[in-house]
Amino acid sequence: MPLKLIAPRRASKATSRQQVEAAVLAGKSWGVEAVCGPNPDYDGEGVIVAVLDTGINREHAAFNDPNLEIVERDFTGSGGGDTDGHGTHCAATIFGRNVNGVRIGVAPGIRKALIGKVIGGSAGTEALLEGFQWALSSGANVISMSLGFDFPSYREWLVDKGYASEAATSQALETFMDNIRLFDTLLEMNRHQQSIGRSAVVVAAAGNESGRDAAKPYVIQRSSPSAAIGVISVGAVMEMADGLTVAPFSNTNPTLVGPGVGIVSAGKITKRKKDALEAMDGTSMACPHIAGLAALHWQAAASHDRKSEEIAERVRRSCSRDRIYYEESTIADIGQGLALAPVKKPVRQR
Repeated sequence: MPLKLIAPRRASKATSRQQVEAAVLAGKSWGVEAVCGPNPDYDGEGVIVAVLDTGINREHAAFNDPNLEIVERDFTGSGGGDTDGHGTHCAATIFGRNVNGVRIGVAPGIRKALIGKVIGGSAGTEALLEGFQWALSSGANVISMSLGFDFPSYREWLVDKGYASEAATSQALETFMDNIRLFDTLLEMNRHQQSIGRSAVVVAAAGNESGRDAAKPYVIQRSSPSAAIGVISVGAVMEMADGLTVAPFSNTNPTLVGPGVGIVSAGKITKRKKDALEAMDGTSMACPHIAGLAALHWQAAASHDRKSEEIAERVRRSCSRDRIYYEESTIADIGQGLALAPVKKPVRQR
């Protein structure tokens, strides 16, 4: 089955420019401020993060650090790099260094990143499964995925191949369920490998298919693989004058939420300009915020507590609903609330 991006909603050039200018003025993306506060106690040093996406443009200024090791692997057969820009934007939100004085990364102290290109070409979910296993075997502590299984496109492809409409729906559903079962098996393997230090916190975007701002408002359930057992599914919230609220596109029933509207991070570069910044909207943008936070919680934990299930639980326990405007009818849309960075405990004076 083909994979699809949890496609971001790119703002108009004017809106994006305004959001970038606001970030430059503040010296940081509002999303980083929202989850980390003004002076975070941790930066992700010592944590290995994997990003399974469209690849990365490692020439961007956000990754210009001799202490940063980026390991790339293409599972699509389409070649390395990132022609889309989505993977670069997400990676920079997790561990990007400051760009022209603007902090865009939640965990800029990360020194090793595994970049698996799993979207592109015709490999489909096979690329994701191979990329996921590669990330685990390569020592990833956190795996970030802003993607989904593309049921509609696969069904349409079967119809184009000559399947009757009913048969195409049946075959696509069977393939979809096979992928879910296989991914659940991988996650079960991930959990069992904790004893040998080969398990990771898995974070995935919940999806952007809802329409709370439509003429007839509607919500869509979180997409797969974010719906798989053991995955932290991430919805999106946006800024308002007096706090935060659910983004209109964010799918329902995520585990928790992260900043997902007007997120300033690494944009597409040119030969002359390698420090471009761009604002995007989507649960794709919320997901890397939480992946970055998972890295901070991993760093903050005592060595004997650095297990994927323990860190995932720490991320969930960090959540707060205090700044989010919600009613009981929308509480399912924010899950446990906005995840936050860990804080060092003060040393007791004797």
